[in-house]
Amino acid sequence: MSKKVKLYGIKNCDTVRKSIKWLADKQIDSEFFDLKKEELSTEQIIEWLNDVEQDKLINRRGLTWRKIPTEDKLLDNQSAVIALIQNNPTVIKRPIVHNGIHWSVGFKPEDWDQLFL
Repeated sequence: MSKKVKLYGIKNCDTVRKSIKWLADKQIDSEFFDLKKEELSTEQIIEWLNDVEQDKLINRRGLTWRKIPTEDKLLDNQSAVIALIQNNPTVIKRPIVHNGIHWSVGFKPEDWDQLFL
């Protein structure tokens, strides 16, 4: 693949580390964006939501989700989802990757074989 893959995640996340290694092993050039350091724009989140279902994007099983106040978990419109992600970027399932055409959430080597190879 000639385009550089964009990968959003957290450096200390095991799944993100596995995905970075997978990309390196396949000699796929990638650009990493650390969700703890990068400020996510509204436009970026809308782009994700246009390609990925909200339920697939938000990690409702993680520690971040459990710490969020109940009133902030009411995701009945796009603005609420955007605010949740901007205020709690680690609530996103990881990694989020872009192959130049589509966004993908999570790391499954068999899915990535089709997405990137």
